[in-house]
Amino acid sequence: MRVVAGAVRGRRLVAPAGRETRPSSDRLREALFAALAEVHGDTVLDLFAGSGALGIEALSRGAASCTFCDGGAPAVAAIRENLATLGLAGAARVVRGDATRLLADEHARGARYDLVLVDPPYAILQSLVPTLDRLLPAIVPVGGRLVIESAAGTLPCCVGFDVCSRRRIGAATLTILTRSEVAA
Repeated sequence: MRVVAGAVRGRRLVAPAGRETRPSSDRLREALFAALAEVHGDTVLDLFAGSGALGIEALSRGAASCTFCDGGAPAVAAIRENLATLGLAGAARVVRGDATRLLADEHARGARYDLVLVDPPYAILQSLVPTLDRLLPAIVPVGGRLVIESAAGTLPCCVGFDVCSRRRIGAATLTILTRSEVAA
C-alpha cells in the first residue's frame, strides 16, 4: 500500500496485522481524491482510521491537519509509525478510542472539520448512523464534506448532508456528501 499522490507520493504505508482493519485500496483512494478534487488547507477527521491511509492521503495532498481516530492499539501504532516515517506527525493528532465518543467530545468543544472520512467496519455502519446524524451537522460547516465507505450496494446518507456522488469500487461503495445550507 502506497500514498497515491501529493507531497509523499509513492511512499509505503504499514498496515496493522490481522483482520481488525480493512485498508482502503489504492484504487479507492485515487477515485475518492479525484472526486473531492481539492483538500488543500482542509481540516480533516479520519474516523476508524486503520492504517491512516485516507487521512495521510489528505495530508499529502495539502490538508492543513488531520485527526485520526481508531480503537485498536495496533491501528494506532501503525498510524503513528506512518506519520513519523512520512514526516507528517506535526500536522496530525492521533486518538485511540471510540469514534462515537470522539465525535461527542469534538462537538462539545466546538471543533470544526472541513472533511470527515468515515470508514467503519461495514457491519456497524447502520448502528453508527444515528450518531452521525446527531453530531456531524454541528462539526462540519456548510459546504464541508463527508465521505462514507460502506459495503457495495449500500446507500448511506446523513441528516444535514446532500449526496454529491456515489460510486461502487470493488467490494465497497464510496459516498461523498456535502453539508447542506438548511439546518437539520
